[in-house]
Amino acid sequence: MSVIERLACSLGRRDEVPNQELAADVAAKNDKDSVKELVENLTVKNKNIRHDCIKTVYEIGYLKPALIAEYFADFLALIDDKDNRMQWGAMTALSSIISEKPKEIFSALGKIIDAADRGSVITRDHCVRILVGLSSNAQYAGKTFPLLNEQLLTCPINQVPMYAENALPIITTENKERFVKTLRLRLDEIEKDSARKRLEKIIKKLLQLGLDSRN
Repeated sequence: MSVIERLACSLGRRDEVPNQELAADVAAKNDKDSVKELVENLTVKNKNIRHDCIKTVYEIGYLKPALIAEYFADFLALIDDKDNRMQWGAMTALSSIISEKPKEIFSALGKIIDAADRGSVITRDHCVRILVGLSSNAQYAGKTFPLLNEQLLTCPINQVPMYAENALPIITTENKERFVKTLRLRLDEIEKDSARKRLEKIIKKLLQLGLDSRN
């Protein structure tokens, strides 16, 4: 059975379990040929196949990022695709290989951020993950943290607590003050009490945290 025949749509399934099981099998076997076949089918006319392929590819990326990293350019080409599912799926794949391709992803940040600003919430979510990943690297942090901070200033208000939590591991003595200032600015926009308390908790934690100079 070919890898395409094992996709959910090929099996007449509407759930994602077959794709997740396929991804786990491909990752466990380090099956480069199957990854190649999946990537080759990211641009076929059949929408169901495209969607199942990108789902399987980024699930492989979660499990074994090195196995899909060489297809960086293919994912980058899809982040401004007219098909929203392919757009955010490709951004998800990129965010899964940040540790494998930091230089290449850093070089493509202009396109990545532009796609996030124009795309869906999920597209932006994974752009933020990319910026957090790059900001954990001292080589890129000086340029990527301001971009991350800008996302926190401009993103939909309901996303701010999650993005702030994701960014906590890369906050240092050098950037803490700026980060807290940004969170306080967004705090006034929050109407939902639970979200406001969540962000207040993050701010309090940051102010109490002893931080190292890492970036």
